Amino acid sequence: MNKSCILLLALAVSCGAPALQEYRVEVVNTYPHDRGAYTQGLFFHDGKMYESTGQYGTSSIRIVNYETGESEKRVNIGDQYFIEGSAVFDDQLYVLTWTNHVVFLYDKDSLTYNLTKGYGRQGWGLTTDGTQLIASDGTSTLFFMDKNLHVERRIKVTMDKRPVYYLNELEWIDGKIWANVYTKDYIVIVNPETGIVEGRVDCTGLLPRTEYTNTTDVLNGIAADDHGRIFLTGKNWPHLYEVKLKKK
Repeated sequence: MNKSCILLLALAVSCGAPALQEYRVEVVNTYPHDRGAYTQGLFFHDGKMYESTGQYGTSSIRIVNYETGESEKRVNIGDQYFIEGSAVFDDQLYVLTWTNHVVFLYDKDSLTYNLTKGYGRQGWGLTTDGTQLIASDGTSTLFFMDKNLHVERRIKVTMDKRPVYYLNELEWIDGKIWANVYTKDYIVIVNPETGIVEGRVDCTGLLPRTEYTNTTDVLNGIAADDHGRIFLTGKNWPHLYEVKLKKK
């Protein structure tokens, strides 16, 4: 290979997307989790863990003691609604619905209902970077919205230059968007400016198969607390896991 070819190859590598970093999870602590909670949204705010749960007839929003798995406050939602992701933004708790095309707003401390807003697409995951709400709708698109749910910008999420579909529960961690991928045992770490997946977290075997029942569903639920600890769970899982990442 001549020098000009070597130079072109080096330029192509330096100008391309960053290499995908692969991680695995290592369990640090295991806590109880309500096996009846079909987890849709999970996050910490001001030291409290919030959880929104889905399914028609059993949807709820909760403030949970993560160490015991018990709900300190809980509001059950009407049977006609399937609750999805949630986040505290502008001092209110925003709660998505799956196909009802509405978003509910609650007082973040008392969980008292405040307002219903229209929403023009399916609700899946929700998080915030502190200045905007960030939502998924089951496609490869993430939507950045103001407090009135007006879309200010959007990005397409790609991994190895291919779109990543079924983006579900979201969490903002250290300037990146972490997203569950529905039905997959991994989490993607997304650059919020480019949409490029810079990391993939392998969670295979996090819940041992010996603990599955006929109601156990997929990995879903990412939360980071004020101390930088990361917690994961799934739909109808009996455990909440505190984990750390290890490079593969």
